[in-house]
Amino acid sequence: MDKLYSLIDKLYSTSHLEKDEYTALIKNHRELSDYLFSLSSKVRDKYYGKSVYLRGLIEFTSYCKNNCLYCGIRCGNKSAERYRLTEKQIMECCETGYNLDFRTFVLQGGEDPYYTDDRICDIVKKIKTTFPDCAVTLSIGEKSEESYRRYFEAGADRYLLRHETANYEHYAKLHPPSLSAKNRQDCLFTLKKIGFQTGAGFMTGSPYQTAENLAEDMLFLEKLQPHMVGIGPFIPHHATPFADMPQGSVELTLFMLGLTRLALPEVLLPATTALGTIHPQGRELALKAGANVVMPNLSPTDVRKKYLLYDNKICTGDESAQCRKCLERRVNAAGFKIVKSRGDHVSVNERKK
Repeated sequence: MDKLYSLIDKLYSTSHLEKDEYTALIKNHRELSDYLFSLSSKVRDKYYGKSVYLRGLIEFTSYCKNNCLYCGIRCGNKSAERYRLTEKQIMECCETGYNLDFRTFVLQGGEDPYYTDDRICDIVKKIKTTFPDCAVTLSIGEKSEESYRRYFEAGADRYLLRHETANYEHYAKLHPPSLSAKNRQDCLFTLKKIGFQTGAGFMTGSPYQTAENLAEDMLFLEKLQPHMVGIGPFIPHHATPFADMPQGSVELTLFMLGLTRLALPEVLLPATTALGTIHPQGRELALKAGANVVMPNLSPTDVRKKYLLYDNKICTGDESAQCRKCLERRVNAAGFKIVKSRGDHVSVNERKK
């Protein structure tokens, strides 16, 4: 066990491990978590203190052209209720969020061909013109380099695209043949090249996942050096081929958050809704493991139950103000403080000086 503790020390001091070293830690995560979290929280405090940044999530379309095997809004799910928010509705969500001290809006949706590049750019420009002190994050999937450049030139600041799993064979078990791990990873490097604050991420406990797969995820993050990393447990959805698969664990998800904080010390790391779904204190535990971002939902309450990527998602019935106040109480009780800020990556703040 001393050797494993020394590997955590090595990651803390160098932000790098080899695949077999990551694998050994992941296989023994239950015994090592307390020690890991003591260091990961220390690193988070060094760069961000006890500050927690808000991201206002606007789930603007539940249509998707893809048929990913784990996702509740996959095109093959004929029982899914579909909706699209109008530009007016999106702007109303932003106005509500702005009045609740949100300074980042995350436009997330399925890969919906209705939202052409022109439509996306128009929405981004409208938000940036109306709320010039706010950041706009897009999370709308795999696009061409030309499309990404248009979004950036329209004013989008960040782009979230979870790589899902770095291992090509594992990726193929979770997705239809039309999608590939290589293209998704290429998209991430393109986003960084263009200048986006770029977010990657993966699921823990997804079907067929091994400790070696998770080690490869860590090596991919080391290579990409993203500004943000979203990590959440796999939670099955009843209308997918993985409906009967076991869900991911809180313990492993928290451990991967801690490893990511040591590997990418300055990273923006969300305490995900999925963690809060499988454990009543999931988001608070994530903050204590090194996370520093929360993403309350600003979507209209009448559509939230329609954007179900997985079963039993929390906060689908709460009004935005109610959700915001509840989360602030939870964050404060855990020893942290929500701040009124865009919450940019440290490197971006340095460039602004």
